[in-house]
Amino acid sequence: MNPYIPHTETEQKAMLKEIGVESSEDLFKHLPEEIKLKEPLGLPDGVSELELERYVKALAVKNKVPEEDYVSFLGVGYYQHFIPAIVDELAASPQFYTSYTPYQAEASQGMLQGIFEYQSLVSNLFSMEVSNASLYDGATAVAEAVLLAIRRTQKAKVLFSRAIHPEYRQVLETYTRFQPFSIQQIEYRDGITDLEQLEKELDNQTAAVVVQHPNFFGYLEEVDRIRELTSSVDALFIVSVDPISLGLLTPPGGYGAAMAVAEGQSLGNYLNYGGSCLGIFTTRKDFIRDLPGRLVGQTEDREGNRGYVLTLQTREQHIRRQKATSNICTNQALNALRAAIYLSTMGEEGLKEVARLCFYNSHYAQERITNISGFKSVFTSPFFKEFVVECPIPLDEINKRLLKKRIVGGFALQKFYPELKNCMSFCCTEMHGKTQIEQLVHALEEIS
Repeated sequence: MNPYIPHTETEQKAMLKEIGVESSEDLFKHLPEEIKLKEPLGLPDGVSELELERYVKALAVKNKVPEEDYVSFLGVGYYQHFIPAIVDELAASPQFYTSYTPYQAEASQGMLQGIFEYQSLVSNLFSMEVSNASLYDGATAVAEAVLLAIRRTQKAKVLFSRAIHPEYRQVLETYTRFQPFSIQQIEYRDGITDLEQLEKELDNQTAAVVVQHPNFFGYLEEVDRIRELTSSVDALFIVSVDPISLGLLTPPGGYGAAMAVAEGQSLGNYLNYGGSCLGIFTTRKDFIRDLPGRLVGQTEDREGNRGYVLTLQTREQHIRRQKATSNICTNQALNALRAAIYLSTMGEEGLKEVARLCFYNSHYAQERITNISGFKSVFTSPFFKEFVVECPIPLDEINKRLLKKRIVGGFALQKFYPELKNCMSFCCTEMHGKTQIEQLVHALEEIS
């Protein structure tokens, strides 16, 4: 219930008398004098609606939208894909757009059905038995998968690839900093996880092995071999994937992953300056009672009508939080709904075509760029839609000059990988046809 706010002087005096103080200043007597403001705030006078509208519009025109104003080749976790108009149209329906956490199932049937359909579509896409909803993003999905593995195996060590998205690794390190187990990094070789080091570090105390496929650089991990090595010590194999890549690549269930997670932004969600995002989490039925987030089930009422409920509800949005599987308590249902509409609209063949275009466009771009004098491929492993190039001049200079030509260049990898000095990651999706790629190539030729 909203509090009643007194407005008149009489009302204010009555309120102060009721609570036993003489003035509003008395409410703050307990605060030290040195932290109190000694002069008025100096707030400006209010503006008219017309003035406010003009001011906001002047700010808005400073924003630059990649698909409208610039050609962007920046990937590394967040991707520009074509979004069918029906996604915006259906997701903007008031019953979806204004909904919040579905505590009361009888009053949230539309939202719960949307989550249920999302779970079903994602489970099918990943070839996994169970999918949940309402994790923040790909990073928290990785961390929650690791915690689940620790709970189930009761082992004390986790191995993770250094070729995982660096921000995912940072979130994982934050989650586990004060936990009674260790996380150990496995280096990469030729752009993918070093399997020799992985095999050496695996032992009977290993709870899980975590890799990304395609990884942060865009290259394809040897997932079948990693699963074999992981299984040899009864550890759990956790893989983070690009959902779009599953239009071409074998899904995680096909090569025996115990848990498969992802960032779902690429499924019908805009870049939006890096958010909001969608954490995808899929696993086997064995782990259903350990899942973080929400799980929606389909049932029937006493009259035989189909209905939807939050099932296995002993989780973080309810009581006894200290015993919860996770303390994530939010609702990413709008992002999940957009993903469900996107997957339904694209269908199996549509997703395959998007993945094929990502693959072919990126390989065409890699071939053209590395034919420019001074630009060299860094890794020889197969890749999906991102690749790494060593550049002959400083990367800041390249990107500044590209911006003048209305091109957003690649990502300077030295920020997270000091050994990859002057190396840049480029990304191509179905949005980058031959015309856009040639525009980038000609600009790089002029710069070099």
